[in-house]
Amino acid sequence: MIPQERLMQITQRFEFLEAKMAGGAEPGEIAALAKEYSDLKPVVAQISEWQRIVADIEEAEAMLEDPDMAELAQEELPTLKAALPDAEAALQIALLPRDAADARPAMIEIRPGTGGEEAALFAGDLLRMYHRYAEAQGWKFEIIEEAQTELGGIKEVTAHVTGEGVFARLKYESGVHRVQRVPETESGGRIHTSAATVAVLPEAEEVDIDIAPSDIRIDTMRASGAGGQHVNTTDSAVRITHLPSGIVVTSSEKSQHRNREIALSVLRARLYDLERQKVHDERSADRKAQVGSGDRSERIRTYNFPQGRMTDHRINLTLYKLDQVMAGDLDEIIDALTADSQATMLAEMEG
Repeated sequence: MIPQERLMQITQRFEFLEAKMAGGAEPGEIAALAKEYSDLKPVVAQISEWQRIVADIEEAEAMLEDPDMAELAQEELPTLKAALPDAEAALQIALLPRDAADARPAMIEIRPGTGGEEAALFAGDLLRMYHRYAEAQGWKFEIIEEAQTELGGIKEVTAHVTGEGVFARLKYESGVHRVQRVPETESGGRIHTSAATVAVLPEAEEVDIDIAPSDIRIDTMRASGAGGQHVNTTDSAVRITHLPSGIVVTSSEKSQHRNREIALSVLRARLYDLERQKVHDERSADRKAQVGSGDRSERIRTYNFPQGRMTDHRINLTLYKLDQVMAGDLDEIIDALTADSQATMLAEMEG
């Protein structure tokens, strides 16, 4: 059942914002009003479309009583009634509560798991997969910290992704990614299983997470180890330790000032993610785990190279196009995960 009162409230709020922006907004209000207006615009479009179809059906049914118009109404009604369920479903999805972090940029952290050097090489493959996906979306993908192995694998990497709807699209990638293939380091041709862990964190603003100076220790050090372009020989690397949580963040760019900014940004993202996870756990204490719960220990996906197969275990989705997936073709997977999450929310609201 579509809540009519809520539709009216949303439409009235949208009209108020439109009028306010057109005439009476204070300079300091404009950004916040524009953001809310932008968020409501697609919802109001779905409301209008649903209301139009409902009104057209009512009008056509009334025309059945008019002998001169009955034939036309009989032609139009099946098409209108067929369109109504889709419009209603689209409206229900548009009315679902939004994750406040969906529109934010994201930090992607990738680390090898079990599997030694092969896991490190797979972590590098995942990094390239997300980089290509970001490029296809028109997003900016910036590696802000990277440590490589001697064979070109990844010890750990943090990337910053900015663009429209970044976190909304990438948030379901958090978890353990498993690979099954013959490693480049294996001469016997045996299939090995290894894994890498991905964490996708929404970027946090200073207003979200207030870090007291007394809660952090900042050390400067000389960058060292295999780290590709991000290693230098100056004492510019910065390590920040958050004393209350024990979280340690490092950054090894050439500018010490820039390193401090990057490290604080990553630290804020991790602390913000902890807060979000705490809220999620409290809400989900009496529910089954949902897709996108953010459980870093959950095995979410298997990439089987000999069979050219990718399986997402959360929604039992299997695609036999592994080459395309590794080349950054992730939309089909992300769309399916998003639809599953929306279906779960709809079921909870109806229940």
